This record gives sequence, structure tokens and C-alpha cells, in this order.
Amino acid sequence: MGQPVRDYLLTLCVTAAVTYLLTGPVRKFAIAIGAMPAIRARDVHREPTPRLGGIAMFGGLCAGLIVADHLYNLNSVFELSSEPRALLSGAALIWLIGVLDDKFELDALIKLGGQMIAAAVMVIQGLTILWLPIPGVGTVALTQWQGTLLTVALVVITINAVNFVDGLDGLASGMVCIAAAAFFLYTYRLWYGYGIEAAAPATLFAAVLMGMCLGFLPHNLHPARIFMGDSGSMLIGLVLAAGAISVTGQVDPDLMNLFVGGERAATHAMLPVFIPLLLPLTIIAIPAADLVLAIVRRTWNGQSPFAADRGHLHHRLLEIGHSHSRSVLIMYFWSALIAFGAVGYSVHSTSLWIVLVIVGLSAVGLVLLLMPRFTPRAPRWAEAFVPPRYRRRRRAVAEREAGAEDQQPSQGAEMGSQAPERTPVAVGVSGVNGATAIGPRSRLSNHDRADSSR
Repeated sequence: MGQPVRDYLLTLCVTAAVTYLLTGPVRKFAIAIGAMPAIRARDVHREPTPRLGGIAMFGGLCAGLIVADHLYNLNSVFELSSEPRALLSGAALIWLIGVLDDKFELDALIKLGGQMIAAAVMVIQGLTILWLPIPGVGTVALTQWQGTLLTVALVVITINAVNFVDGLDGLASGMVCIAAAAFFLYTYRLWYGYGIEAAAPATLFAAVLMGMCLGFLPHNLHPARIFMGDSGSMLIGLVLAAGAISVTGQVDPDLMNLFVGGERAATHAMLPVFIPLLLPLTIIAIPAADLVLAIVRRTWNGQSPFAADRGHLHHRLLEIGHSHSRSVLIMYFWSALIAFGAVGYSVHSTSLWIVLVIVGLSAVGLVLLLMPRFTPRAPRWAEAFVPPRYRRRRRAVAEREAGAEDQQPSQGAEMGSQAPERTPVAVGVSGVNGATAIGPRSRLSNHDRADSSR
């Protein structure tokens, strides 16, 4: 069993490395062609930032699939199943639409039509839902039209859920990476724990998806040097949906009868992840909830469901006082809690301690939500091992005192003949270079204002 794990890790690492190495050149390319839209009212970043990060992520996807095709333990996925080819076809189409949107701002209905076409392309090549495990009933076979409509609906919902949550630096890539990690654990258990070979493609998709997100994340952490854009958010949404469709619609619960004793028992045992993946409500619960709330909010206000606004969950975290980095970490926490909680419950659904752990972690999450101004500080002996934001307090006090002393003579000079020349510099404090022109105190306060405004 160790060899398959190494093959999946190799695929993941190659995907991450290619994505990481391609992101730098892609950033320069995006700047050269002008794929840097102006700041919009709903944006939280302060400067124009290049998009088209999805180009690097698509390159990582292709590299990961090529490597997996040449590995002994993963080659059978390509020989016995058409799902990898179906995924690559749909991903190429949705990626192309995303690239055009990042550059030319396509209409929302055009993007919706492209999402449906990409889903239909995957259905034609065999990546579709064949049956559903219904609790208390068993396995229900779907007709061709039912399977097609359900598959297209799941793809469109997942793509837009990920696209809607892509509003803060590192948020979408981190949340999808967490979902892919939980999904990988579940499908790997089906494949090598129960011997269900139909779960092999979904396991591969999850490993590649983790590599795509991990490779792009270093470039996208706050402050982001590049955005994934729709070319990236729609791409990772489609890959996540493809894995969910593969394991939910292709794995027959009857294969688990030998392990759990009957079709209904097998359906019940797989329920904690099966049904949520169809909606989907656990693996991408936070993006799905944000999507539903956005549609209801915009429709209630008489707007189009596709009209952008600043009412998403991450925007609300910023409004109640959380910084940019803390808002992202809180969203990570809840995504991990829901995704890994569902996977853990599917393994030990009769264990009480799993429920108690989930309840306890939920309480911790609520405390974090209600204390936006709380900033943990590391002890002195650990300051060298933590990020600067956790050891800034002492330095900030010293910088404020030094800045106050430096500003006193400068204020006296401004009262003289140099006042007209220095006034524009003071006004430009909100810019990138303006903070260094006034002193350390202005740099600190400007940084805090930038975090709270995003």
C-alpha cells in the first residue's frame, strides 16, 4: 500500500512544482497583455493586480495527468476508464472561457453557457452520474437524461460556488485544497480500503487538485502578486465537481455489501459523504452556502443573481473587524472542520467522540468569530519562529515613539516655505510609496487600514 501513496505524492508534487514555476512567467505575461483590470467597488485589494493565474494551474493539471499516466500504480486509471480524458476535455474548455473572461470581461450568461457545455462534454465522454444511493431505499438507477441533467447541475453549482468565494487573497485556493485533501482521504479509503476500483479516478483527481492549489497558493497569499481569475476558479471548481461525480455516480454501494452487510447498510455507511457530495454541502459547504445566500440576497434586492456585490461571507468578516489574514484563516478553519468532520463521521459514524470533537471545535470557531480584535502574541523565546505580525506590538510602540519625535520638527518645517511642496506627499499616504515618506508610524497605521478595508 506504500507504493500507491508514493505515486500519488509524486503526482501531487509534480503538479504543485509545475504550477508554482509557471505562475511567475504567467504573471509577467498578464502584465504585458494588460490583464490587470482597474479597482472595482467590490474589490478589497488596493492596487491593480494581474489575473490569468489559471494558465499556470492548467499547466499543472496537464503535467500531473501526464506523470500519473506513466506511473505503474496509476496507469490503470487511464487504461480502464475514460474519465481522465473527459476531465481534461472539460477543463480545457472551461479554462479557455476563463482566460477570455479575465482579459475581455465576458457576459455572465456566456460564462454560464460555457460551463454547461463543458459539463456536457464530460458527460458525453462518460463522466456522469449513473445512480444515486438513497438512504432507506438503496441504489436508484437514473435514466440517461436524469443523469445528464444532474451532472450538469452539479458541475455548474460547484464552479460558481468556488468562483463566488474567490474574493480574498488565498481564500479560494486554500479552501479548495482543504476540500481536496478531505476528499482524497475518503476516496483513497474506498479504493485501497474496500478494494473499489471505481474510486481510483476520483482519488487521482483529488491529488492533482491539491497540487494545483498548493503550487499557486504561495503567489496568492496576502498580499497577492497574482490572482487566479475566472480561468483558475472555474477550473478548480470543475475538477472538484468531476471528482464528486466520479465517486458518487460511479461507485456502486452494492460493492460494500461484503463489508457492512447489505445494500441499505452500505448506503447508510456512505451517507455522510455521498449525499453531501451531490448537493454539495460538506466538502464545499462554505462556498455553497455563500452561493445560496448571494442568490437570495441579490434576488431580494431586485438584482441579477450574477451581479457582483460586497455581501459575501468574507466581506462580512472584514466588516465586523477581522483583518484580511484572519478572515482567510477563519474560512479555512470552518472549511476544514466541516470537510474532515464529514469524512471522520463516515469512517466512525457510531463513535460519540467524533461528535464531541466537532462540537468543541465549533465552539472554538464561534469564539474566534466574536473576537475580531483579539491578536495572539508569542512569548519572547518564540518570537524568532513566528510571523512578524505576532511580535509587532513591542516594535510598534518603539516605532510610534520614534515617529512622533521625527514628525515634530517636520511639522515645524511644513509651517514655513516648504509647506506647499510637502502637502501632496501627506495627501498621498494611502499609496504604496506614501507610507515611507512620512515615517514608521504612518506605515503601521496605513497597513492596518489596508487590512481592514479589504
